[in-house]
Parts: sequence; structure tokens; C-alpha cells
Amino acid sequence: MEEADKPPITREAALRVALAARAMPNATLPRLLGLLQRCLGHEIDEDKLRQVTVTMLKTGFASADGEEDGEDIGIGLEAMKLAVRILWGETQGDDSMPRIEAYEDGDMPGSVRVAIASDQGDTLSGHFGSCLRFLVYQVSPTATRLVDIRDTMDAEFAPDKNLWRAQLIGDCHVCYVVSIGGPAAAKVIRADVYPIKVPDGGPALEILAQFQQAMVNSPPPWLLKILGVAAEKRLKNYNAQGEEATVDE
Repeated sequence: MEEADKPPITREAALRVALAARAMPNATLPRLLGLLQRCLGHEIDEDKLRQVTVTMLKTGFASADGEEDGEDIGIGLEAMKLAVRILWGETQGDDSMPRIEAYEDGDMPGSVRVAIASDQGDTLSGHFGSCLRFLVYQVSPTATRLVDIRDTMDAEFAPDKNLWRAQLIGDCHVCYVVSIGGPAAAKVIRADVYPIKVPDGGPALEILAQFQQAMVNSPPPWLLKILGVAAEKRLKNYNAQGEEATVDE
């Protein structure tokens, strides 16, 4: 690659910056990147990110907003400490991740694959277009197994971020989200994944326990799809209790 064509930030550094921005309330990715380039120079790599300190972030955000204290702009000290650890490469921001269990096709007869949009631990807590990861579970009427955790950070580099996310969970049958917009929901459905919105979120295993009850007592339309029901009979989005759900515009 020619020097003139070299991107101003390495891929690993860009992923860290994006994740650090999500860890801090009111700190968008462009805002954080601009601060770092002012402090570290236009070109940023992992070594330069090791120079970042809480004081640098606090002063930089305050200066940009005309404040004397970074906490005045809604970015708490603990959030900035976590962001620095992320920028240094010491953590991805969530050390309470659940453990993936071994799974091979055929291990759980009668099961389906369920993705859960998550920003923290083993919870349904993420919006489709901005969640940090998808927890992927294999679910049967009697068993639940976490089979994968899929990070979404590469979506930041995709021309169509929602399409990239839909393709990331393309092997799933259903996706639980806190919210999802209409255009994004259309892309998910075109990927043969059925979006289910639960605005209040909650522990993943509790959500999936309700889902298991629905599998036994009232199979929702997406499950009927797997059984071969025609697409035109599956146009509405339902929650795990069979009630109609809405998608955000």
C-alpha cells in the first residue's frame, strides 16, 4: 500500500476507539476520534492509544464543550476509566460475559437458533443497530445452550451496517432486540431471521424461558415458517407470547 493510501487509523485501533466511545455516555465515535486526533496526531495506532489517560479525555471533552470539568458534560469518571482500559487493549468493556458451550449440529433435536442483542453480560439489552454483540443460543423446549458470541464492531466499516448485522446472524431463526427500526427489520426478515422486540429487555435466560413456553404452547409465526408455512402468512412481528409487536420507524 502506498503511503498516501494508508488509512489514518489502524483497524485494531479503530475497533478500540469505537468500543470506547460506546462505553462513555454522550461520547459519540466522531467526537472521541476527533479528540484523539487532536491529542495524538492525525494517524493513530495501538501504540499511540497507550498514551491516552483519563485526564486527557476529561480535559479534551471539557475543552470541546467549553466546560472546566469533563463530568459536567455527562461523562462520569468511571466511564472514562473504562474507556482508557479499552483504548489500551486491556478489556473490551464487559468482563462478565457468559461462557460458550460446545455444540454440534444434531445435539439438540427440535431446537432453533436464537440471537439476542446485548450490550452487557448475558442480558437482552441492545438495540439492533447499535448493540455490542449478539448472544447466540440453541433452544429446544427443554434445553438452552449458548453456542456463540458474535461481536458487531466490524459493522462500523460496512457500507450498510444493518445489512452486515443481519448477515452476521443469518444462521439464526429469530433475533430478540430492545428496539429495531423498520428498514433494519426488513433486512433482518429478508435474511430469514424473525425480529422480536422486547423494549424492557432482561436476563437472556428469562427471555428464553418464556420463548420455550411459547414453543410448546403457542408456536409463533416464525416457527411455522420453519415448518413450511407460506411467507405471506407470516407478515406480522410477534413476541414470544404470540402478541403483535411493533418496530420503530
